[in-house]
Amino acid sequence: MMTAPSTQTAPDGPEAIRFEHISIRFGGLQALDDVSFSVGRGEVHCLAGENGSGKSTLIKAIAGVYQPAPGARMSYFGETIPASSPPLARKKGVAVIWQDLALFPEMTVAENIAFDSLVGKPRLVNYGTIRETARTALGKLGVELDLAAPLRSLPISGRQIVAIARALASDARLIFMDEPTASLTQAETDHLLAVVRVLSKSGVAVVFVSHRLAEVLDISSRVTVLRDGKLVGVFDAAGMTQSRLGELMTGRQLNQAVSARDPGNAPVVLQTAGLTRAGEYEGVNLAIRAGEIVGLIGLIGAGRSELAHTLFGMTRPRAGEIRLAGKPVRFANNRQAIGAGVAYVSEDRLSLGLVQQQSIADNTVITTLRAISGAGGLISARRKSAAVTRGVTEFSTKIGSPDDAVSTLSGGNQQRIVLAKWLAISPKLLILDCPTVGVDVGARDGIYRIVRALADRGIAILMISDEVPEVYFNCDRILHMAAGRIVGEFDPRRTPIAELERTVYA
Repeated sequence: MMTAPSTQTAPDGPEAIRFEHISIRFGGLQALDDVSFSVGRGEVHCLAGENGSGKSTLIKAIAGVYQPAPGARMSYFGETIPASSPPLARKKGVAVIWQDLALFPEMTVAENIAFDSLVGKPRLVNYGTIRETARTALGKLGVELDLAAPLRSLPISGRQIVAIARALASDARLIFMDEPTASLTQAETDHLLAVVRVLSKSGVAVVFVSHRLAEVLDISSRVTVLRDGKLVGVFDAAGMTQSRLGELMTGRQLNQAVSARDPGNAPVVLQTAGLTRAGEYEGVNLAIRAGEIVGLIGLIGAGRSELAHTLFGMTRPRAGEIRLAGKPVRFANNRQAIGAGVAYVSEDRLSLGLVQQQSIADNTVITTLRAISGAGGLISARRKSAAVTRGVTEFSTKIGSPDDAVSTLSGGNQQRIVLAKWLAISPKLLILDCPTVGVDVGARDGIYRIVRALADRGIAILMISDEVPEVYFNCDRILHMAAGRIVGEFDPRRTPIAELERTVYA
């Protein structure tokens, strides 16, 4: 039986917004069911819930995109309104920074920041005014950027700052941030959280949406939890733990225990010796046994994905050796790697892991087209159907119809399709590159159970991540990579998680 943390139903001080009795239905789906939500002025508030819990729907209702059913009560900064709209919400000071940021890579930093102030105003462009608008907005954040630099030259953390500055340039008083740290290193995350604190002190309210529960609890004063379109409650962040928050979001207890096991004398599936590729990684020595899950932890830029690309045949090393099941291999391309039994789940499943426009069925069988083809090379409908049913059932994937586009699935279910696709080739080695990016806490737990089940079959697994808890609780051994080198090895059964975090995030 779960014990709920203490609740706090109202913010301290004046409110920025109060939305009450919000219900929204899309056809037969009740997206929000009598949800109430309030944020104090200058408050940092977390909106938490699994994918499909109603978070995005609520944000769009507050931003005026969706209209709630009759009976709702809405107010912005103390002013009650009968109905909202995107122009009205913006006028009242509401801004939403979605995960894709909606910026313009070819425009300059200054132009991106001042963009909203130029829209709908036919006049000659005054670049002095644009620069001053941008400089003033960045000044409110205590940040300096090269105003003339093209946005594409900035790292993702810099683009986040530009998106926040653009909101401030439009006089935003309440900013929603959707997964703002999903692609940031710990140092970049710390910097962004410092910027959020600056916003809060200046009176700007911030609503944080993130699957990284540690940072949610670090930055927020209160947490509103949604589940299945309903309000679970509003809770003080002080005293809340990640595990309790996860339980509130999912309605069930989640496993937060070390699962490391000793592979014993199981045969070595992957072994590298002195593997080097100039500018990416150097002198990499590692070994993974059958049924072993080895974590590869390191900040973005450490060389983790670059190493994975070589193991999968996408790039070639300059020096060193790769052995698969005891035999030396030199892959000229990823087709040879697949043929040898290597599978790779990319960090970017949207563009590299799946063909978003194609069906769930087509994505599931894409690695085994020859196996499901009959005479003349034509795909057998019966074999395809059987393969899809097997893949979907084995991973308990929630789908409507196999003919639906894979883009209609949640992040967690899309990742299950990716895993089913690769399992169909019966791999010896499975490389997972940040396998739960963009996947909510409940779906993550299911994916981790699948990964352990695959290891139980004897598949060697390399799990790459920049999140210490992910590898600490789910891997048998952990390798720390920094500046292209393996610089440490850890056993979760003997190393406290705090020690690993200090080492990785130093």
